[in-house]
Amino acid sequence: MSTGRLWLVPTPLDFGTLDAGGQAPDLREVLPMGTLRTAARLSHWVVENAKTARAFLKRVHAVVPLAQPLQSLQIQELPRGSKGPRGTPPAVPEHLLQPALSGLEMGLMSEAGMPAVADPGAELVRRAQALGLTVTPLVGPSALLLALAASGMNGQSFAFVGYLPVDETARAARIRELEGVSRRLGQTQLMIETPYRNAALFRALLQHLHPSTQLAVACGLTLEDGWNHSAPVAQWREGRGAAARHVPADRPAVFALWAR
Repeated sequence: MSTGRLWLVPTPLDFGTLDAGGQAPDLREVLPMGTLRTAARLSHWVVENAKTARAFLKRVHAVVPLAQPLQSLQIQELPRGSKGPRGTPPAVPEHLLQPALSGLEMGLMSEAGMPAVADPGAELVRRAQALGLTVTPLVGPSALLLALAASGMNGQSFAFVGYLPVDETARAARIRELEGVSRRLGQTQLMIETPYRNAALFRALLQHLHPSTQLAVACGLTLEDGWNHSAPVAQWREGRGAAARHVPADRPAVFALWAR
């Protein structure tokens, strides 16, 4: 077995947001020091987006100085793939893992949150496992688990189904299918959408779900302006209280349904 190691390094869910002083929030509010120290010492990275990876590492440097200058780090991007629950992920070339295969430590970084969960990095992890590398996840936020915890839905049995179809007819059929699965198994169904299509998915869920089905929406959890709300579809339709909040079109949201 190789002696190399792939660290799964979480990032905050706040990319693009600033605090009241116009600065990025302090990483220590959401990431343990152990995670930041590991990130600071790594010199080889595979990332979803190089620009946001460098922005994150600059913030790490403000807390724990990087072992090497940012400009000297080796940062490679994952292959781009199509989004979808049944899509085949792009093949990961072995050379991305070459530092670890040579016995070095390297990191995997998502654009936001936990690498390899609702994230293209899962294919790199699968390849690393197949090649005998040590894979070590670090502690950090996961938007899916935070949303599930805040929803009050079944946390003992749940499924993440990814993106729903964009086509209205296919999306409606998928929503009804997921509601049927949830009712039959008592299972929470979690899904995400590209931010600019959040409103379309939200409207479709309200239109096609049964009034008694529980629907939850969470956005920006761990941020100062983060919010979540969980209520029967009937209450969402009435727009009472927190249910009247506008689903944002500029940041990711997690949607969950639970039919009983």
